[in-house]
Amino acid sequence: MAERIQKVLANAGHGSRRKIEDLIRAGKITVNGKTAELGQQIGERDRIAINAKPIRLNLKREKVCKVMGYYKPTGEVCTRKDEKGRATVFDNLPRVRNARWINIGRLDINTTGLLLFTTDGELANKLMHPSNQIEREYAVRVLGTASKEQLAALREGVQLEDGLAKFTDIVDSGGEGANHWYHVVIMEGKNREVRRLWESQGLAVSRLIRTRFGPYVLPRRKRVGQHWRLEEADILALQQAANSEKDE
Repeated sequence: MAERIQKVLANAGHGSRRKIEDLIRAGKITVNGKTAELGQQIGERDRIAINAKPIRLNLKREKVCKVMGYYKPTGEVCTRKDEKGRATVFDNLPRVRNARWINIGRLDINTTGLLLFTTDGELANKLMHPSNQIEREYAVRVLGTASKEQLAALREGVQLEDGLAKFTDIVDSGGEGANHWYHVVIMEGKNREVRRLWESQGLAVSRLIRTRFGPYVLPRRKRVGQHWRLEEADILALQQAANSEKDE
């Protein structure tokens, strides 16, 4: 059964539909050796290449959306293959038949906590897109106690090298000295955003754990390095969050 090329490639995790459409307009995608066209129908036997690199398609893969939760440990990177030979978050995930796991966002090598994977590329792209304003919550251990002025600045917004950033919520969870904890919420997934926000106030982060992504909270019973399948109700909540319209 043939389907539109941008839908197939987005669902397979090769980028959002918009990104795929941009690649097609730029002539970067070919079908059977010829430049692809927007809306072109492709099937199982067609040979597809992106940037001259052949890709494998499996249009017979299961249509059911699967989502996997993973309690990421420190020391792992969020890439399929690391040129430095470091462990990746994909190394210990179970294989999925006729599909592949796509990570929904990233965590840096020193950050632990909740990381989600899905077989639905379009869902992953929607959840990661800044316009959907999906909340990410973190438990942060900071060296020292932030002043009222510093907390106010973090809520109002700080100009980082890649744009304005802020916490939409900050909760003081207690502790003293080198063991002071806060819970913070951000709406975007900029590189090392949480750490850089605290560093902008002269405060170092000694531990960072993601505890929530959108409506899904890291279960208390899970342990570092463990992975698990999400229930249908949890997947539905993520799909609803991805498709909800945000006020401008």
